[in-house]
Amino acid sequence: MALSQAALTRKEEITTSFLQLMEEHIADLLSGRAEGRFSATEFARRLYIHPRHLTNTLRETTGRSPCDFMEQRILAEAQQMLRATELSIADIGYRFGYNDPTNFTKFFKGMAGITPLQYRKSQRETKI
Repeated sequence: MALSQAALTRKEEITTSFLQLMEEHIADLLSGRAEGRFSATEFARRLYIHPRHLTNTLRETTGRSPCDFMEQRILAEAQQMLRATELSIADIGYRFGYNDPTNFTKFFKGMAGITPLQYRKSQRETKI
């Protein structure tokens, strides 16, 4: 039983460490201290574990992959920026490592179901 509890504790530690590192990375992206998004491989490297181990651990403890977490956080931050700032869609995309605004628009539409411009307009209409 002690081994099982230790394994669970280690998995929880990895999950917590990943989530903390991800939040720090999002903050670095938003502030311009990071030039590109980390891959699952980069997160794993910084946690001193194999990328497959990171992915398997997160799936086991949360049911989600590292990419799922990053995509959801980027979407949430992008939506906030579209609501609260006048930054161009391209500038918002650049903050998250999308060097081509078209790729950011494709990502956003795939996640939210509408383009960033449509989202921004819909948020302004609800304020009126």
